[in-house]
Amino acid sequence: MVEMEAYLDNSATTRCSEKVAEKMVDLLTTHYGNPSAMHMKGVEAENELREARKRIAKTLKAKEKEILFTSGGTESNNLAVIGSALANQRRGKHIITTAIEHPSINNPMLFLEKQGFKIDYLSVDSDGRVSLDELKEKLTDDTILVSIMQVNNEIGALEPVYEIASIVKEHDKNCIMHIDAIQSYGKFKILPGKNNIDLVSVSGHKIHGPKGSGFLYIKEKTKISPLVLGGGQQNGMRSGTENVPAYVGLSIAAEEIYTDFSEKIDNLYNLRTFFIEEVTKIDGVSVNGRKDRECAPHIVSVSVQGVRAEVLLHTLEEKNVYVSAGSACSTNHPGISHTLEEIGLDTKLLDSTVRFSFSVNTTKEELQYALDVMKEVIPQLQKYTRR
Repeated sequence: MVEMEAYLDNSATTRCSEKVAEKMVDLLTTHYGNPSAMHMKGVEAENELREARKRIAKTLKAKEKEILFTSGGTESNNLAVIGSALANQRRGKHIITTAIEHPSINNPMLFLEKQGFKIDYLSVDSDGRVSLDELKEKLTDDTILVSIMQVNNEIGALEPVYEIASIVKEHDKNCIMHIDAIQSYGKFKILPGKNNIDLVSVSGHKIHGPKGSGFLYIKEKTKISPLVLGGGQQNGMRSGTENVPAYVGLSIAAEEIYTDFSEKIDNLYNLRTFFIEEVTKIDGVSVNGRKDRECAPHIVSVSVQGVRAEVLLHTLEEKNVYVSAGSACSTNHPGISHTLEEIGLDTKLLDSTVRFSFSVNTTKEELQYALDVMKEVIPQLQKYTRR
């Protein structure tokens, strides 16, 4: 008898779509031309890239030329933050972000601080949401960029990015509004042109595309400096031979994720509600952040009193249940999550919190299996800890 498996770490990465993988194999082995080459194989590759841009632009109701392919979310965020800061520093050197951003935003901000920029970090409430009043107070004549994560990668907090963008543009129409949509693209409809958004970062492997793929939406006429210089590919914004298989794969994943979209998201919210209702029946287990639909549909942050996150993670792993202790991008650097600290989580629970994250492939049966395992192992682990 084959033991069941529950992969519940989809915010770290998702399983690649079969359609995506098949297309990538074709582009790696048959239609493998360099899109900068002038012969037919090069033209074929260039056409594939054009179609890829078209697919992605359609999901955002954007222009094809507003889509810049990157190696993933980290590069997209770095380019958005550093590129726009450097390009606009003559107008001012003040940037606003939040206290719960991903390292791919935090570290570029630290870099810019060393270059003389002033960074203000918005605080969050117990649900992980920023205050619009605090934003208004922080905006100055020197503010050139506001960068906000739409969905927090650890607790699933949903920031009011469209209201934020409206406030920012009312204050100064030239101030750049960037959203990190790495955990929200494919979970929410994002229409940057309609909602005063200048830059949107996306990662392919969060939506069943390949790792090493992503894009940055750059609204037409937005001033941004390239960080990678060379042969001038992608209109000089990101030099280097384009990774055609990865970018085309990303575009197919994007098209797939937004097909029958409402049905998929409703199902995710239903699974989330079911999981929260059941997991909180276990003694000593609590859920962080909002439990309604005013949050991401795919992330549940669970604290287990008296059990260290690392111990629970590996105990679940032994039963083929795969979860994360916070952000996957931070697991090589052990420490307390700054997000959990910022929402004011009880200090006793800071190192006892794990993240469950779902995808469109997640089934209720998987969740039930994970819940059954947790009901079995958590009391045992708590009993061992008390000793």
